[in-house]
Amino acid sequence: MAVPVMNDDRVTAGAPASALNGPSLGDAEFEFLRRFVYDQCGIALSEQKRQLVQGRLQRRLRALRLRDFADYCEVLKREPDAELGELASAISTNVTAFFREMHHYDLLVEKLLPEWLEHKRRQGDRLRIWSAGCSTGEEPYALAMVLAEALERSGASIDAKILATDLSPQALEAARKGVYAVDRLGGVSDERRKRWFLRGQGEYEGLVSVHPRLRELVTILPLNLLHDWPMQGPFDAIFCRNVVIYFDKPTKEKLFARYAQMLPAGGYLFLGHSESMHGLSNDFELIGRTVYRKRP
Repeated sequence: MAVPVMNDDRVTAGAPASALNGPSLGDAEFEFLRRFVYDQCGIALSEQKRQLVQGRLQRRLRALRLRDFADYCEVLKREPDAELGELASAISTNVTAFFREMHHYDLLVEKLLPEWLEHKRRQGDRLRIWSAGCSTGEEPYALAMVLAEALERSGASIDAKILATDLSPQALEAARKGVYAVDRLGGVSDERRKRWFLRGQGEYEGLVSVHPRLRELVTILPLNLLHDWPMQGPFDAIFCRNVVIYFDKPTKEKLFARYAQMLPAGGYLFLGHSESMHGLSNDFELIGRTVYRKRP
């Protein structure tokens, strides 16, 4: 994901085992981390998450050979951009899957992609989709499958690409590799498994790699949604699913306003199943389950 998503279920179970063996996270250091994570990622860390943060960040202390959390906070002060991605990865829980929330893909296949491709063929225009918070790559590669299939059906030669961004270096590395355990393909049909994945053999038995055609369609880049965006747009659709649920209201309002600037009138924004834009933006209208269209 583009931002850390804290898993509440894992907090109430008590401190991770590693949290009992390493340095403790003091009040001053936790308060600094809370402010830092909120300012940089838009996430509000409650006191109940202290033990989870402590346990997960102890790995970063060991990796950086630091004595305690005071030293770690000093690293963040000196090099905030250099360590931000590692911090986000340490305290985030990436939840993703191929073809998660299938109704979004059904809308793309049955309506949006045929309309877009016909219009862009006539206009000589390009097609762009943004997976904002791509995690380990399942979402953009699923989008690439339906896009590649739609391009073949249309027979049109169109400049079509998917931008996939995330804050976590580990997630981006996995997305770029495009290698997954076979049991990660639960949402993929047998036909698509055969067509769009290459099975590993020998020491790679039980793994699959995405087809080179999918890699051609997907560009994977690091991006913090709360910082500057280097791309200009416009995008025909933005997928930002299961990302904003942990943002506070002001952060959501700002992010939705920025998304509106990256979409043309009639462009689409897809949110996660537990997310809503109600009372947060007048730029969009709800047209389906967690599917929003930018108003004219």
